[in-house]
Amino acid sequence: MNILYVASEVAPYAASGGLGDVMGALPKSIKRLAGKESNVSVVMPLYSAVAATYREKMRLVDEFEFMYGWRHAYCGIYTLRADGVDCYFIDNEQYFMRHSLYGQYDDGERFAYFCRAVIEMMLRMETHFDILHANDWQAALAVVYLKTRFSACEKFVGIKTVFTIHNIEYQGKYDPYILGDIFDLDAKYLSILEYDRCINLMKGAIVCCDLLTTVSPTYAREIKEPYFAYGLSAIIRENEYKLTGIINGIVTKAFSPAEDNDIAYPFLLSQRQEGKRQNKLALQREIGLSETPDVPLVAMVTRLTHGKGIDLLLHIFDEMMQQDIQFVILGTGTASYETILSDLCARYPGRAKALIKFDRPLSKRIYASADLFLMPSKSEPCGLAQMIACSYGAIPVVRRVGGLADTIIPYGTEHSNGFAFSNFNAHELLFVVKDALAVYRNREEWDGLVRRAMKTDFSWNASAKEYLRTYLQLTEHK
Repeated sequence: MNILYVASEVAPYAASGGLGDVMGALPKSIKRLAGKESNVSVVMPLYSAVAATYREKMRLVDEFEFMYGWRHAYCGIYTLRADGVDCYFIDNEQYFMRHSLYGQYDDGERFAYFCRAVIEMMLRMETHFDILHANDWQAALAVVYLKTRFSACEKFVGIKTVFTIHNIEYQGKYDPYILGDIFDLDAKYLSILEYDRCINLMKGAIVCCDLLTTVSPTYAREIKEPYFAYGLSAIIRENEYKLTGIINGIVTKAFSPAEDNDIAYPFLLSQRQEGKRQNKLALQREIGLSETPDVPLVAMVTRLTHGKGIDLLLHIFDEMMQQDIQFVILGTGTASYETILSDLCARYPGRAKALIKFDRPLSKRIYASADLFLMPSKSEPCGLAQMIACSYGAIPVVRRVGGLADTIIPYGTEHSNGFAFSNFNAHELLFVVKDALAVYRNREEWDGLVRRAMKTDFSWNASAKEYLRTYLQLTEHK
């Protein structure tokens, strides 16, 4: 079986969040399961953010030009092989030599070009792919192109398409007027993409794909409802016969406290008590908190957006800080949240710290030091932070939503690995934090909870097997 993943970001080459992490891990896991006779590849844009250390190892395998609407577009194809997976990079400096991956004025045109370039690359390759697996709206047109203007192409006969929604909030919405000019599609295909009086690229992929997946079973159920679907619930329900939810995993080796050189004191499961204590002391010194390792440290590592439940935190922040705790938050996002959190934490010198930046090594030091890890999300398709927190022995406090509901077993039930609350309510968050702090004071009970959390299997093994099973089901009918 030959599989091609199409994504706008792939770790470690260029990533801004969970999509990049998934695309960096899933293809490698599939390759290990599928064996030597299977070809697993991934394709992404060659952004300016791709480091020179990777560029030096790349090999140019093709250069060509193609007509794209009225444009005569250049495309270079570079490749780099790692862990049995070929990563292809689409090179076009006009579109991808930018200061950021997203948020450009011409994102629609950039990623439409990317998807067309992927199709042109596939036409020129000797490999015949059995599965094209596209991810989120930036890759949606790759599915649409295969099922519309390239549907009669002999090279693509029998290819099956999978489309994964990583976050339904971001759909790729544009004016229908640019269907031909920007997206290079005939007006006869407008009905496939049109939704709510605009072009919706995600909707087009949902309609065209052979299999629709999302990143947790609970989220697959949630997006059938208007509250979670950002306007697409009707389309999801129409296509639910091909919808499945498969939980993401994490690369456990990358988040192993025993092997992590980014934390102050690497530690084994058997050393968890002393390891957490020493890492907490080191972090307190690093960020300016009082060096009191027995005081519980409550942490968040998150994007500072409404969907992450920041409003709940702000509402109960002063009440929470009345408890004997320290608090640290790391992240960037909405400017007003950045300012308010900085001001709130400044009220509690030595006890609270807002670190308004993106810093992966620091985030791991926070995971390794924290006792409680808050994720009061309004919506959370899967979430990786709660899995990473468990790996480092930081106990998650989550809202029972999306992938958080599928991965965190609430305290008081068998095999519990965290705490959970149900409603998007600030004081429910506060009450469950107080419950967690009460358990923290029972050192034997708390240590057992930490041990269960650290032993929870969040590896890609089970998830990759489920993806491979769905690929085999799709291709066995060819």
